[in-house]
Amino acid sequence: MKQLLMTFAICLCALTSFAQNAKIDSLTVRLAYQNQDSTKVETSLLLINELYNFEDYNKALLFIDQTSELSKTLNYEKGLAESDYIKALIYNDQDNQSRAVANFESARGYFIAIKDTLGIAKVNNNLGVIEIQRGNYKKGLQNSLSAISIFEEKDLKDDLSKAYNNLAKAYYNTNKLDKALQYNKKALSVREELDDLDGMKHSLKNLGQLYALNNDYRRSIDNYERMLTLLDPQEDKDIRGEIMPSLGKSYLAIDDTDKAAEYLREGLRYSRRQKDDLGILKSLNAFGELNTKNRNLKLAENQLLEALKIARRLDNDEELLYNLKLNRDLDSRRGFYEDAFNWQNQYYELKDKLDKEKLAAIPVPDNSTEEAQIETPPLIENNKTKAAEPTKTVITDKKKQDILLVYGLIAGLVFITALLIFSYLKGSKDSKSAMTLTKSNKELALKNLQLEEVNQVKDKLFSIVSHDLKDSISSIKAFLDLLKDGGISKEEFNDLIPELSENANNASSLLFNLLNWSKSQMQNLQPKPELFNIQEVFQIKMSLIEKKVNDKGIILIDESRREFVYADRSMLEIVIQNLITNAVKFTGKGDVITVSNQDYNGKVLICVEDTGIGISEENQKKLFNAKKNFTTIGTENEKGTGLGLTICKDLVELNNGRIWVESTPNIGSKFFIELPKAALSE
Repeated sequence: MKQLLMTFAICLCALTSFAQNAKIDSLTVRLAYQNQDSTKVETSLLLINELYNFEDYNKALLFIDQTSELSKTLNYEKGLAESDYIKALIYNDQDNQSRAVANFESARGYFIAIKDTLGIAKVNNNLGVIEIQRGNYKKGLQNSLSAISIFEEKDLKDDLSKAYNNLAKAYYNTNKLDKALQYNKKALSVREELDDLDGMKHSLKNLGQLYALNNDYRRSIDNYERMLTLLDPQEDKDIRGEIMPSLGKSYLAIDDTDKAAEYLREGLRYSRRQKDDLGILKSLNAFGELNTKNRNLKLAENQLLEALKIARRLDNDEELLYNLKLNRDLDSRRGFYEDAFNWQNQYYELKDKLDKEKLAAIPVPDNSTEEAQIETPPLIENNKTKAAEPTKTVITDKKKQDILLVYGLIAGLVFITALLIFSYLKGSKDSKSAMTLTKSNKELALKNLQLEEVNQVKDKLFSIVSHDLKDSISSIKAFLDLLKDGGISKEEFNDLIPELSENANNASSLLFNLLNWSKSQMQNLQPKPELFNIQEVFQIKMSLIEKKVNDKGIILIDESRREFVYADRSMLEIVIQNLITNAVKFTGKGDVITVSNQDYNGKVLICVEDTGIGISEENQKKLFNAKKNFTTIGTENEKGTGLGLTICKDLVELNNGRIWVESTPNIGSKFFIELPKAALSE
């Protein structure tokens, strides 16, 4: 019976292939006998579509070139539009995105000329997919949204399904999970109407993952369970094996340990049978958490140890991060606080590394960009340790070690601050000495004036630094007071460590950056220009304000690209940090901050744009005034020194650049910096 079915399947494939080849042959013959007119173009387009569907790209491209030439001769814009569109599809399938984009844009121009709204929508949807794959989510969203309105109007279900899925992916990658859920639901609804079984499985899997990320584990389970009912027992074994650990983790999160064990056991069995190391790793990690909860600590230790070895062998940092957290929780429960502390250190070291890699891996739109996976990104750790009820407890050895760590961070900050103050006082002393010498020499008097201006700039810098440090130091002090009074539990202490570390790192980074700059500039404010990638500066500075952005509900979009600037990097870092911080200060929930750079008349044009409260024309004139400390209150009553933009202007101009602002009240602001790409010729 099995052999008979296989024979039938082979025959069916052969017949389908024969039928398709017969259609191609028929169209080819018909084309040969037609006159050189629009009818021949239409026949050629039918043939090209068949060749494209048959994936005979070389022959399709040959006919496209001939069809384009005939369409140009006839001035037949529809033929040109369709030819460029199919050519773009072919290049996109071949991962040649730059050529695909060029042909899509050309096709769109022709579709616009002939007022073919459906053609425009299909082009925009494909361009949206490409931009999303490249990481340009803003452009991708714009293109896809414009296409969807037309697909919805014309009730094109298949196109709608794909467009909804692309939008869901874009929103996921911009961390807008609610929107990602909304469009995955829409995609599922359309796929149900189409009876698209594979599409339904895909959407249900995405919804299961998204609900888990939102800690809505019951809905996550509902979608996973529904997906399982659609799987074919024979054909979908791999998908089932992949889903089991995720479903088990969701049951574990709602403390249904029996169901969790059932699914994790099945997933582990399947993965071991298939020798799927990644599946084994995920199942063992989840089993380790389950057995820790059930106080089967020895079994949990063995499972987590095996998972740790696999994670390191596979170089899977996401699962390794999860494993380190579980090992920390296990040793903490066993009372092995020193070991738990070591696991925690490894956890935060790896977390910092992954955060930096994510920033560095932001795709740059060029020919080398590889096509991103359409599937929703893999699950990250969702299960959070539940905080115990706050109780006043005696400080354990582990707490003492953590307190020493915190005090060490404070001591480091104090040491850096002392060095900075010493450098500042030394500069002031040098300035006063120079003032005395200039009384008898006019030339030295001029230098003294310049030196006095330098110290004014330094004064402004120190005012800014003291203001920026205040919040971080206050946060650390408040934490220590709480810890000293025994007002937090061990679990709450662990949860607060990342925030404390972030505050200390931010303050330390600011001080080190300024100290290095001030030491090198003590005698005069001469920049030390070098070539550096401006995109790296954007990514570092954006990571520093990520928490504030999330707290205020602001959308942060990075449209920067790899481009080299010739300037003093330390000076420019201070400028960029001030501009981005100001943008956050004057924006609120739902507003968008966009950073970008582009080539402009042989120079680099940097832009920090926001959709915040904007600046009146009268106040714009005060922003860069060195004689006035103009400041306003932010959207959440944030206070400022009024010195930031003044120092930004000084530092930009020292690097042969210029800075300006364009702003409209209640619309937003754009701050521009123009800098050279290479050393200026003498």
